[in-house]
Amino acid sequence: MTKGTDVHAADSHEMIRVHGARVNNLKDVSVEIPKRRLTVFTGVSGSGKSSLVFGTIAAESQRLINETYSAFVQGFMPTLARPEVDVLDGLTTAIIVDQQRLGADPRSTVGTATDANAMLRILFSRLAAPHLGPPSAYAFNVASVQASGAIKVDKGARRAEKVTFSRTGGMCPRCEGRGAVTDIDLTQLYDDSKSLREGALTIPGYSVDGWYGRIYTGCGFFDPDKPITKFTKRELHDLLHKEPTKIKVEGINLTYEGLIPKIRKSFLSKDVDSLQPHVRAFVERAVTFTVCPDCAGTRLSEGARTSTIDGVSIADACAMQITDLAEWVRGLDDPSVAPLLTALGHSLDSFVEIGLGYLSLDRPSGTLSGGEAQRVKMIRHLGSSLTDVTYVFDEPTTGLHPHDIQRMNGLLLRLRDKGNTVLVVEHKPETIAIADHVVDLGPGAGTGGGAVCFEGTVEGLRASDTVTGRHLDDRASLKKSVRKATGALEIRGADANNLRGVDVDIPLGVLVAVTGVAGSGKSSLVHGSVPEGEGVVSVDQGAIRGSRRSNPATYTGLLDPIRKAFAKANGVKPALFSANSEGACPTCNGVGVVYTDLAMMAGVATTCEECEGRRFQAAVLEYRLGGRDISEVLAMPVSEAEAFFAEGEARIPAAHRILTRLSDVGLGYLTLGQPLTTLSGGERQRLKLATHMGEKGGVYVLDEPTAGLHLADVEQLLGLLDRLVDSGKSVIVVEHHQAVMAHADWIIDLGPGAGHDGGQIVFEGTPAELVADRSTLTGRHLAEYVGA
Repeated sequence: MTKGTDVHAADSHEMIRVHGARVNNLKDVSVEIPKRRLTVFTGVSGSGKSSLVFGTIAAESQRLINETYSAFVQGFMPTLARPEVDVLDGLTTAIIVDQQRLGADPRSTVGTATDANAMLRILFSRLAAPHLGPPSAYAFNVASVQASGAIKVDKGARRAEKVTFSRTGGMCPRCEGRGAVTDIDLTQLYDDSKSLREGALTIPGYSVDGWYGRIYTGCGFFDPDKPITKFTKRELHDLLHKEPTKIKVEGINLTYEGLIPKIRKSFLSKDVDSLQPHVRAFVERAVTFTVCPDCAGTRLSEGARTSTIDGVSIADACAMQITDLAEWVRGLDDPSVAPLLTALGHSLDSFVEIGLGYLSLDRPSGTLSGGEAQRVKMIRHLGSSLTDVTYVFDEPTTGLHPHDIQRMNGLLLRLRDKGNTVLVVEHKPETIAIADHVVDLGPGAGTGGGAVCFEGTVEGLRASDTVTGRHLDDRASLKKSVRKATGALEIRGADANNLRGVDVDIPLGVLVAVTGVAGSGKSSLVHGSVPEGEGVVSVDQGAIRGSRRSNPATYTGLLDPIRKAFAKANGVKPALFSANSEGACPTCNGVGVVYTDLAMMAGVATTCEECEGRRFQAAVLEYRLGGRDISEVLAMPVSEAEAFFAEGEARIPAAHRILTRLSDVGLGYLTLGQPLTTLSGGERQRLKLATHMGEKGGVYVLDEPTAGLHLADVEQLLGLLDRLVDSGKSVIVVEHHQAVMAHADWIIDLGPGAGHDGGQIVFEGTPAELVADRSTLTGRHLAEYVGA
C-alpha cells in the first residue's frame, strides 16, 4: 500500500500505454487506453486504426504470449516480428475477433465452430433411443473403426491374448462426413485416342515430361505406347483405381496410385476456391458434386440418423433454425441432463441474441459472410469464464441492420461489464455513441493519416473539429425527386435459401437499395436471382486472391501500360519493369524485403539491403519516364500518379483512365505498389469496383459498398453511384446504411424477420413512401434517421 491512499499497488495499472508507434503509416503515435472500458477507434479508411489496434497492441500481446511456450512448441507457431513501437505497457491477453471467413472445410459447420454441436452430441448419447454409444457415435467427423490384434500379457508366463477394438462413429461411410459425393467425368482426365507417351493425360501437372507423367509411363502396369481405348479391363482399372503400390521408376522407389484416388487426395480434399485458377477450372469441368444418396446430405451414418429423442434425430435438430431448436431444447425435461440442457439453451439463446437465430447448426461455415463469421466467433467468447482480457473487434456492425446494431451494442457492453477491455474499430455512429473512450485517427488516409486527432469522450469528439467529429451527426435527407425507371428486371418464383416464391420487378436505370435485417434473404434474392452473365457486374467483399507481391497496379492491370511506356521510352523490353520478372532485385527476388527464418525464434522481415526496398535491380532504375524511375512511380499515391500520367512525356491515357476510376471510388491515398495483403475489406471491395467500372456492364450489383467506409467517405460513394446511374447504368445495392437508403430511387425491403420469418417482400417503393408507411423495421429506423 502507498501512504495516504487506499490504492493497492496491483490496482494502479489501469491503462494500456502506447508510445512511439510507427507501424505502417503511424507517425510516432502515443495513446493511453483505459482498461475494463469500451474504447472505439475511428477515422477515415486508411487512417491507421487497424495498424494501431491490430498491428501494434494485439500483435505484441500475441507475440508475448507465444514466447511463454516452449521453444519446441514455438517452432510450430506463426512467427511474429515485434511491432515498431518504443513502449507498450499494461498489455493484457488479446483475443482478436476479426472478419476473416471461417475455414471452408466441408466438414466444418456452424455447430462444430461453436460448442453447440458437442453439447447436442452428449445430449443424444444420454437420451436418444435406440442407444448407440458415446457422443462420438453422433459425430459426422468420426468414422466407425474395428480392429483386432494380439498383445503380449506377462502373468508369470508370457502368452499372446487376442484383443478386438471398436469405435462407433457417426460418419456416413459413403461421403465420409462431407454430405456430398463426387462423380468424376473420365473424358476430362484423358484423351483415350492417344497413348500415355503421346500425352493422353489432360490433368493439370500430369504432362508427359512432368513427374507424374514419368510415373504413369514408367510404372510397368500397362504399355505406355498403347492408346487408352485399347487397354484391357485390368489395365484400365490399374490406371484409374489401383490402390497404393510400391514401384521403382528410373531407379527411384515410389508409390503408385490410380488417377481417381490421386485426384481425390490432391484436388478434392481441398476447398475448391483455394485452388489455383487453372486447377479450379479443371475441377469444375471434370467433377460434379451431388448430395450423398445414402445420408441425404446429413453426413451421418444410418445409426445416428435413426436414433431419436421424441422422434427427432440429431440430423433433424441440426437442420432446424436455431430459434426453433432453442424452443425444442427448452421443451426437454430430464433431471439427469439438467445442467447440460441449461448450458445448451444459453448457447442457442446467444445465437438469437446476436441476430443469428436464422442459421441452422448444419450450415457449412464457409458459406457465412464476414460479419456472420465474426458474430459466430463472438458466441464462443460470450460464454467464456475469462475476464481481464482485451477483446479486439473489427467493425462488428458490418452486415447488420440498424435493428441488430442495438443488440450488438448490448453484447459489447456485456463483455466490458464482465471486467474486460473492449477495443472496437468502427465507423457507425450508433456504436461510437456507446464508447467510454474514443480515439480518432487521421486527419487523412495513407501518408496523410497516422496521427491521433482526438482522444476523450463521445461528447468531446462531437465538439472537436476533426473529420469524424464534424460528420458524427450527419444525417442524409430524403431526395426531393427520384429518377424514373427505364425498364425492369423481372424475377419470378425466387426460392433460393429462405425465399418464399418471391415475384418482384427490379427497376432498371435507377439506384435500387435492397434492405432488410440480416438473414432476411437479400443476398439470396440479388445473387441467386439476378442472372450472372452478359452485362451484369457483381462486386462482393470476398478476399482478393494474391500474394504479398500483388498490389493495386498489378491487380487493376495498370502496370501493363506503364511497363510498355517505360520500355518504349528507353528502347528495352517491358519485362525489365516487372518486380516479378526480369527486372527483379536478385537478393530479395523483387519482394523488397528479406524474410529471415530464425528457426525457434520469431522470424524477421528486413528491408533488402541491395535494392533498399525498391524491388528492382539497380540497372533498371537507370531508365526513366517523365523524370521518374519505375520504383518512384510505384511509390506514388493514386492521386499524384493521376496527375503525372495525364500530360507531358509521361502521358498514358490507358493508365490515366484506371487511376481516375481508383480516385472515383475513394482510393486516392493508396500507393500503386502497396501489397494487397495490407488492404481492409472495404478497400478490397472498392478496388474491385474500380476494376469492374471499366467493363461494359449495364447492371452493377454491389454488396454493402459502405463496409469499412468513414461517414465522410459515404458521400463520395453516393456521388459515384449517382454518376454510374446518370451514365445509363442500373445499380442494385444490398445495403444497411441509412444514408444509402435515403439516397436510393427505389427500395425493396425483405423480411419481416430473419430465416423462416423472412424471405418475403414487405415493401416496394420510394424511400419517402417507406418513411411515411413505417410498417417495417427498416421504415421505422429510416424515419428515425432522417428525423421524419
